[in-house]
Amino acid sequence: MLKVRVIPTLLWKNFGLVKGVGFDSWRRVGPVLPTIKVYNSREVDELILVDITASIEGHIPDHESVSDFSHECFVPLTVGGGIFNLSQITSLLRAGADKVSLNSALFENPGLVNDAAGQFGVQCVIVSIDAHRTERGSYTCFSHSGTRNTNREPLAWAKEMEDRGAGEILLTSVEHDGTMNGYDLELIERVASRVNIPVIASGGAGNYQDMIDAVTKAGAAAVAAASIFHFTEMTPLGAKDAMHEAGIPIRRRFEM
Repeated sequence: MLKVRVIPTLLWKNFGLVKGVGFDSWRRVGPVLPTIKVYNSREVDELILVDITASIEGHIPDHESVSDFSHECFVPLTVGGGIFNLSQITSLLRAGADKVSLNSALFENPGLVNDAAGQFGVQCVIVSIDAHRTERGSYTCFSHSGTRNTNREPLAWAKEMEDRGAGEILLTSVEHDGTMNGYDLELIERVASRVNIPVIASGGAGNYQDMIDAVTKAGAAAVAAASIFHFTEMTPLGAKDAMHEAGIPIRRRFEM
């Protein structure tokens, strides 16, 4: 079994980081750069930085800021938000991003995954899927920071993205986002059990057991979280310790 990763998610809005519930991100939690510096010392495996207003407002990725952030980031950095073409991906990777997260653009141009994977390799292409649970218990994908219903079913969409060359799926439950009531295990299991690429569980982690459950019960290859690290005393290192005690293989410091 591959080692499970713990990945803090940073939601970037205008000039700082925010957090909310159900994709309604309004609460400011601080500037980006100091947060990255803190996480450098907290045993995180990777960081995900998403500009949550870029797709909605139609502005291009801020390559200069990403360059500043990447110079201070000592773990793999994934950047998402407002990416609509190969040129933007190229600029972000040159600015220091290690991976890009693609979402809204793919519903109009799914071939962007083929192009990005073909030019830069599947290892740097993450497809982000924001899934909303319907009243009937099924799921549908939303784009543009959870504001537009695409009428695409998450599993079918994930399989298509895998076939096109996605290296990983970042799977977020809209309803569970920011609630700290646990991941949507049914959603994660539905996708993770049917694709052959890693699925990163996102949306809802409130304690270490939630992360353990996402891996052991739903098959996630990595866990992403934000609120648990911003608003509680729980830490990425604590999450790793808990998962290690539960028998889950994780990356640990050499001296440990």
